[in-house]
Amino acid sequence: MKSYRKELWFEIPTRRGFVNVTRQVEQCLAESGVQEGLALVNAMHITASVFINDDESGLHADFERWLEKLAPEKPHAAYDHNRTGEDNADAHLKRTIMGREAVVAVTGGRLDFGPWERIFYGEFDGLRRKRLLVKIIGE
Repeated sequence: MKSYRKELWFEIPTRRGFVNVTRQVEQCLAESGVQEGLALVNAMHITASVFINDDESGLHADFERWLEKLAPEKPHAAYDHNRTGEDNADAHLKRTIMGREAVVAVTGGRLDFGPWERIFYGEFDGLRRKRLLVKIIGE
């Protein structure tokens, strides 16, 4: 069995944002040489997310509004976590909602997606470098 690991680094210039990382993961898959197996993609920070969905700007705007209703950034004082000197409690909650990782089957050397599926990195406390792990295993 082959095993491949790579870290992808991001610095989102805003507090929140979504980045389609499908092409980078496909490049990792090509580098791995795996033809049949699994690809794990996970955010290595507790205020960031990885999820699979459609690459459609209206949907991403809907995610932003929905997440802000569920876990509004402000007022910062509404969160116990922020009493420690942090201001990112909402980012931790948004990450929990959107998920830590995505696993995609690899078939014939390609990511085995359904129609319109793409992999996204979701940032909820940006303005600094963060990383994403790509781990691919298989034959």
